[in-house]
Formats: sequence, C-alpha cells, structure tokens
Amino acid sequence: MISYIKGPISFKNPTFIVVEAGGIGYRINISLNTYAKIEKSETIKILTHLQVKEDSHTLYGFAEEAERKLFRHLISVSGIGPSTAQTMLSAMSPEEARAAIVGENLAAFKTVKGIGPKTAKRLILDLKDKLLKDGGPTSIVAAGVDNTLRNEALSALVSLGFNKIQSQKVLSKILKEQPQVKTVEELIRLSLRQFN
Repeated sequence: MISYIKGPISFKNPTFIVVEAGGIGYRINISLNTYAKIEKSETIKILTHLQVKEDSHTLYGFAEEAERKLFRHLISVSGIGPSTAQTMLSAMSPEEARAAIVGENLAAFKTVKGIGPKTAKRLILDLKDKLLKDGGPTSIVAAGVDNTLRNEALSALVSLGFNKIQSQKVLSKILKEQPQVKTVEELIRLSLRQFN
C-alpha cells in the first residue's frame, strides 16, 4: 500500500494531479475538496489510497486524513465505488458528508450524482454508528445544524456568479468564526462582505 506521495506537482486540475517522486509521475485522482486545499501548492505530500482491480491500479489522493478515512468508509458500503465516493467528496466537504450521514439527512445526497435514495439509506444504515464511534457525536451533530444554512447560502452565491470553491471557503470561515449566524440572509450578507 502506498500511504503518501511527496514531491513537486507537475500537472494539476480539479479532478486529478500528477506528482513526481523518484523520477516517476504518479497520476492521483482527487476531489474538489482536496483541490481547493492544494490549489496554490507547487510541492505536496498527498495522502493516498490505492485501488487495485484486475485491469488497473488507481491512486486516490487526499489533503487530509479525515477525508481519506471517510473515503475508505464510503467505499466499504455496497454499491459505492471509488468514483462515486470521490464525486460525493467533491459535492460536499467531509464534514458535510459526515453530518448528513449521522443526521440521517437523505435530502443532502440529492445533489450527488450516482447516489439515489436507496444508496443514501444504505450509506446511513452502514456508516452512522461507525462515524459516531470515529469522531465523537458532538462535533458531528453540531456540524449538521449549519449544513442547511451552508447549502442554501452556497447555491445563492453560485447563482450570483461567485466561484463555488471560493464560496465554500468563505462560508466555512464565517460559520467557524461566527457560529451564532442563524439565517441564510445573514450568512449571505457576511459572505458578500468577504468577497469585496
């Protein structure tokens, strides 16, 4: 198993990067979440998961251990392959995904391509207890409270023409620094100030 790869990034886009290590260029699939964290990096130490199939060996990369751990939980669920897990971690942050699973929020998965209501129910059934045991209930349940606020504010900002990844960063920062924000309007107003 390749645990991580360290080296200069020779190619980068929102779905995969190529990292050069020991004269070899490793193509590593990434989520938008990881891309947002490494976008400005030139050299990287990226955590990896190697998926071995009969006809291919595919590397998946993660900026943080929490995302890699969640990815491994997701692919342990029947019907969820690495591509679907990667899509899910691009559509929502690891915190949002955990909150949706623990909070049994089926609606949160509607935005994820490849995850229908049946698969969403299976995800919740298979992973809720594991995630609670992993991360402790308080932080996860608290994250679920601002989940709807965040999603509504994000779609509003994107429809106003702001970059989705940039908007996610701004929203996360505001919700972390000002947990007392309770309305979408207030959250959007605060976000717009950050962009100016």
